[in-house]
Amino acid sequence: MWLGALLAGFACIAASPCSIAAGASALAGVPDARSLLDIPYAAVGGRRLLLDLHLPADARRPPLVVYLHGGAWQRGEKSEVPDFLVQRGFAVASLDFRSSDEARFPANVHDIKAGIRFLRANAGRYGYRADRIAVTGSSSGGHLAALVGVTNGHPELEGTVGEHLDQSSNVQAFIMWVGASNLATILSQSTPEGLKIRIPALQSLLGAMPDEVPELARLASPVEHVDPDDPPALIFHGDQDQTIPVNQALELDGAYRRAGLVAELVIIHGVGHVAPPFFSGPATDRAVEFLHRTIGR
Repeated sequence: MWLGALLAGFACIAASPCSIAAGASALAGVPDARSLLDIPYAAVGGRRLLLDLHLPADARRPPLVVYLHGGAWQRGEKSEVPDFLVQRGFAVASLDFRSSDEARFPANVHDIKAGIRFLRANAGRYGYRADRIAVTGSSSGGHLAALVGVTNGHPELEGTVGEHLDQSSNVQAFIMWVGASNLATILSQSTPEGLKIRIPALQSLLGAMPDEVPELARLASPVEHVDPDDPPALIFHGDQDQTIPVNQALELDGAYRRAGLVAELVIIHGVGHVAPPFFSGPATDRAVEFLHRTIGR
């Protein structure tokens, strides 16, 4: 199952460089799903960027969710796909994008927005709806999902990657699982164990510590972009997260409230980073209900 691969990947991050195990692309938990793998969506720097598209069985023009893998911005693979979204009737596109070891921020966001433009341009070809798109991800992927979610049309983050610049990269909802929202405050909030992961990850993402590149850190922080025009947000976090502090979820929720919006904040008590309770039972029901309400059925 995809969650086992995801949890294994985060164990690797804490210990030594490795990649999340492949195998989830087949969606073993959804045997009737139709998976179209390794679809090229753009090329940059001589590299083809690929996505996997998973379509639920017997669904005509399902709504689309774009999933962004985690891995401290440095690792992870598009084979990391949340089975439950396809099981519950959503088309899911999982993107490759440049890691921070390949290209510093905002290259990853430029790639993701190119992927969304490609998906919108090719909705008729592949058979999903693209009038309303949600983006989601976990850990560093959750940070990127939130950042994409609150920067519809942002000139510095749109980029020029891909062949569909006439298409919109706007999303109409996002879900952030255990992601960062403010790179200027995350280190001061972190535990010693969290700092072992966050410091090298941020140095790779930004090319320096956040206080050494404050403008870039602000550009990379979802809380700095929230305004009254932003889409609905659902935020999951655990109150025992030692990797990304729960204050990051509270900061994004606070930014939404200051903008006159209401983010749906779900704090799961007694759990840490990327824990099984986020992806089963009531949490998945909450995510599906949110997606039905914001992007349709």
